[in-house]
Amino acid sequence: MYRYDEFDHGFVTQRTEQFKDQVRRRLAGELTEEEFKPLRLMNGLYLQLHAYMLRVAIPYGTLNGRQMRKLAHIARTYDRGYGHFTTRQNIQFNWPKLEDTPAILEELAEVEMHAIQTSGNCIRNVTADHFAGAAADEIADPRPYAEILRQWSSLHPEFSFLPRKFKIAITGAPHDRAAVQVHDIGLQLARGEDGNIGFVVFVGGGLGRTPMIGRKVRDFLPEEDLLAYSEAILRVYNRYGRRDNKYKARIKILVHETGLEELKADIEAEFEKIRYGVLRLPDEEVRRIEAYFAPPPLEVLAVDDAAVEARKASDPAFAQFVAHNLNAHRVPGHTSVTISMKPIGGIPGDASDAQMDVMADLAERYAHDEIRISHEQNVILPHVKIADLPALFDDLVVNGMAEGNSGLITDIIACPGMDYCALATARSIPVAQRISERFGGPDRQAEIGELKIKISGCINACGHHHVGHIGILGLEKKGEEFYQITLGGSANENSSIGEIVGRGFSSEEVVDAIEKLVDTYLGLRTAKEETFLEAYRRIGEAPFKEALYGTA
Repeated sequence: MYRYDEFDHGFVTQRTEQFKDQVRRRLAGELTEEEFKPLRLMNGLYLQLHAYMLRVAIPYGTLNGRQMRKLAHIARTYDRGYGHFTTRQNIQFNWPKLEDTPAILEELAEVEMHAIQTSGNCIRNVTADHFAGAAADEIADPRPYAEILRQWSSLHPEFSFLPRKFKIAITGAPHDRAAVQVHDIGLQLARGEDGNIGFVVFVGGGLGRTPMIGRKVRDFLPEEDLLAYSEAILRVYNRYGRRDNKYKARIKILVHETGLEELKADIEAEFEKIRYGVLRLPDEEVRRIEAYFAPPPLEVLAVDDAAVEARKASDPAFAQFVAHNLNAHRVPGHTSVTISMKPIGGIPGDASDAQMDVMADLAERYAHDEIRISHEQNVILPHVKIADLPALFDDLVVNGMAEGNSGLITDIIACPGMDYCALATARSIPVAQRISERFGGPDRQAEIGELKIKISGCINACGHHHVGHIGILGLEKKGEEFYQITLGGSANENSSIGEIVGRGFSSEEVVDAIEKLVDTYLGLRTAKEETFLEAYRRIGEAPFKEALYGTA
């Protein structure tokens, strides 16, 4: 993984000292909240319903055991003993005291972490495939490019006060696990006809109150043009993006209102002006950054392990874990393991300080000291020997972290909702917990198969409900919580926005409504292998709508 150099250390230290003084002035009454707000937001500090919330960046979802242990320490020392992993591969602490935030930032800096640009109208944390550098289907590791983008975008003088926040995601495999098509800029690694690395470029994706799938603006962008083309996109957006209405300020609205061809022409014209200047990426610089992400020395081993097969035959829980929580690795005899942060009846994405300490230990013991955070709010050990799976599973069982539900109906994405967020109009967490409890039986989950439920507590869609196979949006109606259901969303390479099927359901009704949808799918699928999304795309919404609302 990337390691700070002298500049990085100086940059983060300087920023921490600056914020310490800003907090001092706020506590002394020298700054009003209105004056302090833009300063704290640029350092990841929000004011939520009950307390401040600090959002810490985990660039492209990669960290090591020492960093995870520091997050555990912060949760234990400055918060209430837990943190919340988000859909942007960050971690949020929901209860820090304002006076403690400079000390937290100082502690983060000790392990090369920070909270810079995790909020505000700037370029946010660059996210990536959580199996980057390990996946068998990967064209190339996207993290070196994510790091180059991070360095370019940090405190960029032109782009620190954009019309609205700006999010970039990158994936290195044909199968998109980073949701690139629902980001302001989405990048998919590809190889050109000459075999060289480049990028398919999408612009204008995003969720929120106006969900849109990104539009392709380049079939192939050469590697050396990554920064210049990104800069061109940002310049066009910064120049023409709306500042009169924050609800129409994202680049997706600019794409929609300007038209794709005109916007592409503007981007290409700006790109040609700067293409051969200082932003052109020298090959030696790419290779220098790439060296930080050199894979660990992994021995080629047998794919089939007798002890693993015997354990699968005798232990149904282990068999389910192996069936759902592993991803194919590029080196035979190894696998990437998902540690589910979705215990049955638990809060999606939450991890206690003790669990974080355990995951740090497991990473060091089994995964060459590498950890990834997924945008699906789970934790990944990317490089694990298949032969070590029984021992790893036993360690997870002892610590209550062995749920074998990755990609299943209980692997729910959910935002914090009205339990924490000042913007929320309804609670997300209790709905996720009740759905998890309703469908939590291992046999039932296995029977249903792949089904992604995503829940947001307001129209801002931090829970990605628009791209859930089943999406749930919490809304307030006459003082009560109601939940609108969408069907058919997806965030992979065949991304789609879910369709609203009808009126919303009360908190008491919504879990029963989900069960009706599931039962309808089970009755209509052509084979057990046909997933909910495949069935929905084949037959459309009519039978699901009838199951929910009856015949017209």
